[in-house]
Amino acid sequence: MALWLILIVVGVVMIVLGVAVAAAKVLLWVGIALLVISLIGWLFGRGRARV
Repeated sequence: MALWLILIVVGVVMIVLGVAVAAAKVLLWVGIALLVISLIGWLFGRGRARV
């Protein structure tokens, strides 16, 4: 399982349970940032493979 997915799932579960909401929000943002970075890397890697 991807790290960004684990971080997002853990963050959502923590928010739903009401445990450490500030930490859960940080986990969500870190997970989203990792997702965006991995998507950008995948797109650039895919573009280079075509050329």
